[in-house]
Amino acid sequence: MTSVRTLLEIPELRLRLRTGSALLGREITRIYGTELPDPGRYVSTGELVLTGLLWWREPGDAGPWVAALAEAGVAALAASGADTSGIPEDVIQACARHRIPLLEVPADLSFAVITERVVLALAAGRGREPSGARKRLLSTADAPLPVLLRQGAEELGAACWVLSGTGRVVGGTSPEAPPVEWFTPGSERTVHDEYTLLPIDGRFRIPWILAVRSPEADDLTDELAGLVSLARARAEEIRRMADRAAEPLFATLTGGPGDLAAAFAASGRVAPARVVLVRTPGSDLARELLTEVLAEVPVSFGALGEDACAIAEVDPQWPPNWTSSARHRLSTVARFTDAPRVFAGVSGPATVDGLRGAAQEALHALELAARRGEPVAVVSGEDVAVHRLLIAGAPDDLRRSVRERVLGPLLAYDAAQGTDLVRTVRVFLECASSPTAAAKALHVHVNTLRYRITRASELLGLDLSDFATQVDVYLALQA
Repeated sequence: MTSVRTLLEIPELRLRLRTGSALLGREITRIYGTELPDPGRYVSTGELVLTGLLWWREPGDAGPWVAALAEAGVAALAASGADTSGIPEDVIQACARHRIPLLEVPADLSFAVITERVVLALAAGRGREPSGARKRLLSTADAPLPVLLRQGAEELGAACWVLSGTGRVVGGTSPEAPPVEWFTPGSERTVHDEYTLLPIDGRFRIPWILAVRSPEADDLTDELAGLVSLARARAEEIRRMADRAAEPLFATLTGGPGDLAAAFAASGRVAPARVVLVRTPGSDLARELLTEVLAEVPVSFGALGEDACAIAEVDPQWPPNWTSSARHRLSTVARFTDAPRVFAGVSGPATVDGLRGAAQEALHALELAARRGEPVAVVSGEDVAVHRLLIAGAPDDLRRSVRERVLGPLLAYDAAQGTDLVRTVRVFLECASSPTAAAKALHVHVNTLRYRITRASELLGLDLSDFATQVDVYLALQA
């Protein structure tokens, strides 16, 4: 058994106990590192949690953070105060209050060293002396995902990939990756033809799947999956830190105080840029989905109201088929999540001065997507007529009021007489007010068409040959 006391007895780690001397017998089953401001969903029973305290800003922050660890049943917390001049007293007190053993990590000790030694200790505690292959794999524990996969493929003697639940190939050692649809959701391991697919630590709502071109995966495959999980957690923490740096940008984007150009420059983004919004009614999945559909693009993430928002660079990475690709990814992930409806809206490219307008365009495109009645809809502002964007931005009550005020008499007449003059007027206007073209589209004689338009004009009290009136009536029809 590997306990908290076991770690304190490893000389090269030089860990120092700050609180929890009566709890050293707790068994450690796994190791996980996090800097997330709310770690509750990502930690689990028996874990040794590593943190550099990047989430801590001021006294009071530690209470809820440590409470989340205690509620999850973690074994201990190992913290490095390299960036905060030692572990804050607030953290020590919170750990003592919630009965979490707190180990101080020397500022010059890499978390990769701790991870490697803990994993080796866990393997030894289970009666399995780590093989040379496992030791070589563990030596890449702190390496980027491509390096980790290359080492894994070398030790396993088989090509390896990491797939996202959206179908995206996160990384791999061969271009011909198997489809994520081969994996059976909820299973611990799926064998399909010559491939083995297994889930990677389900701390995130959108899963990652490790695929190995071998039907006989062994414990080393599980080890690789665990290290990929750590790599994903590190990448997410880096992204969260970047999001924090971009907070002033999204505050000014939505009309808050500050200089938008300065905030944009500070975020590290380069114009032109697009604004992208994702909404998942009844679910908190929008942020993860937005990350997935923009995985290949330099981007800053934030929020616009209750919608997940991103500002994405356009050149040179923006894919020409982004809308259809995003729709496909959002549809694929439905196998793994509980988000029955997903809507996305994206603006056209904009300069820094035009970002606020781009945000409104993306919001209007999102509203149009939400009104389509489809479970997954992605709309680009560039593909929508200007009048539809303007109407989408109007509140529902205003649109109903305009429709009733302009078309009320015609709607009432159709309802009473069983006619369809409203459709006649719409087709007439869509045919550029050409009686001949409209009559052909409606399969009626042109004189019949002229009579109907005259009758509609009388009921509305409007001249349907006047261009400004035509615009008003057409907008009311679209509302």
